[in-house]
Amino acid sequence: MTQPRYQAIKSYLLQRIREQTYQPGSKIPPEVQLAEQFGVSRMTVNKAIRDLVGDGMLVRFAGDGTYVADTRAESPLLSVCSIAGEIRRRGHQYDNTVLLLRSEVVDDTIALRLGVRVGTEVYHSMIVHRENGVPIQLEDRYLNPRWVPHYLEQDFSDITPNEYLTQACPLSDIEHIVEATMPDAETQRLLEISANEPCLLVHRRTWSADRLISFARLTHPGTRYKLRSQVHVDV
Repeated sequence: MTQPRYQAIKSYLLQRIREQTYQPGSKIPPEVQLAEQFGVSRMTVNKAIRDLVGDGMLVRFAGDGTYVADTRAESPLLSVCSIAGEIRRRGHQYDNTVLLLRSEVVDDTIALRLGVRVGTEVYHSMIVHRENGVPIQLEDRYLNPRWVPHYLEQDFSDITPNEYLTQACPLSDIEHIVEATMPDAETQRLLEISANEPCLLVHRRTWSADRLISFARLTHPGTRYKLRSQVHVDV
């Protein structure tokens, strides 16, 4: 069955967006140019563009043109939310791969972050989280087993660490430190990104009452993810 011409134009534009030939905020070719390129009427091109606007992939501005929408996933910076919940609220498909789930002895760097002695045995998990099959976060987490003794028994393909911790020891305080970083070879492989893809790295520590529960390093590809903060200021 032959694909309708407007669908072919949609597929072409989507492919260019996914390849980042057309990057978020950039202007796509005008309808006249696309009509000439595909040998169709402007009405056919307009149908393809209207569909992509409706899907949230493009944004139109009267008298100016059509631009690629910023479709990066977004998380609040001042709170802790389940990444699976965020993705599902956007109407997208969530899945993950658990890369590591074990007990290990920590070095001085992790011991300092987690507030334990060097050589203490802690729990360590590493998970890649995906949205519609695309990796958007590498979660590298360390926990004090004194406060979450059953952590290693959990099936994190069914529940995320954040969801489990929220149930097991409700969070009272969080600390976020955000920095820009370039991915090493392993991060490139796990997040399926190139060596020149800048990343957002969030260092997160969480407490329940006065107990320091968890330290996590959350790495996000910069072109797929953004952080949001909103603060009320009394004047």
